Amino acid sequence: MTEQQPQIGTRWTVLVTGAKLVDEAENLLAAKGCLTVYVDGYAGPEALREAARTHQVDAILVRQGKIDRSVIEASDSLKVIAKHGSGVDNIDLAAAGDRSIPVLRALSANAQSVAELAVSLTVSLLKDVTVLDRAVKGGRWPKTSYVGRDLAGTSFGVVGYGDIGRRAAGLARALGMKAMAFEPGGHAVGEGVERVDALDALLERADVVSLHCPLTERTRNLIGQRELDLIGPAGFLVNTARGGLIDEMALHHALSNGHITGAALDSFSQEPPPPDHPLFGLTNLIATPHVGGASRSALRNMAVQSATNIITMLEQGTFDSAAQAKPSLASTSVNA
Repeated sequence: MTEQQPQIGTRWTVLVTGAKLVDEAENLLAAKGCLTVYVDGYAGPEALREAARTHQVDAILVRQGKIDRSVIEASDSLKVIAKHGSGVDNIDLAAAGDRSIPVLRALSANAQSVAELAVSLTVSLLKDVTVLDRAVKGGRWPKTSYVGRDLAGTSFGVVGYGDIGRRAAGLARALGMKAMAFEPGGHAVGEGVERVDALDALLERADVVSLHCPLTERTRNLIGQRELDLIGPAGFLVNTARGGLIDEMALHHALSNGHITGAALDSFSQEPPPPDHPLFGLTNLIATPHVGGASRSALRNMAVQSATNIITMLEQGTFDSAAQAKPSLASTSVNA
């Protein structure tokens, strides 16, 4: 556990679960008299609970880790929880609501970065980048036998047409791909993007299915064996949202048996995943460590927006209602 001293006398204490914030966010908090206490977000609820109780924190800035009821109830001084990002499935919204503690998100702060990774993984899958990399490094030279795929004309299906999904569809279109979106909320899709009214229809038609949903009880295991069968043996699956959206054992079966061609995952149901995870033995899987929102600009935007949300709430007792995560919204929305 580490502490960052405020520039003026301590007025409030902020618990940060994860790595050090960018300097701009640190300076914002310190200038307002906030003492920041850092705890490894993956240390588990007990360590987070102990830190919240020991320091009687006024705010929690969540980068990683599970903020359950015990953590939320550990400090009588807690007034606000801010997410370093937009996904709040790791925060007990009901527990926060019981204490009238707002949970504020850094809206759209990492949207471009996540969308870029989704499309980068798509290109890597379609162009067999990792497969060819392993072949050449393994002493083979499959130039005369390799036949690649075209990006142009390939259909890119977005599940969840929020800010990230919208940007991913735009990037795919810029590469000549045909974009389609499953958007059940009734919101309009962008120009040049085909709206698909049923998830099954999108899974059957898209060459690449890219997930951009929050994880809720409604969307948990959204993609299981039946859905993977609909994607089919020529299809690909990309997930830069939340690991719990996919039944990982069903995905392992589908990849192992050629029910889909390949997949790329930036998140897993357990993070970090165990090093002997069955998926890691597959050559048609690309895995990255939940870094979709880890670009320089995204890290800056998320940290500064989170710090600003905390300061505004502590100083004024008000917040941007659009940034507040509510249990009812979190349980019904499929957009991220």
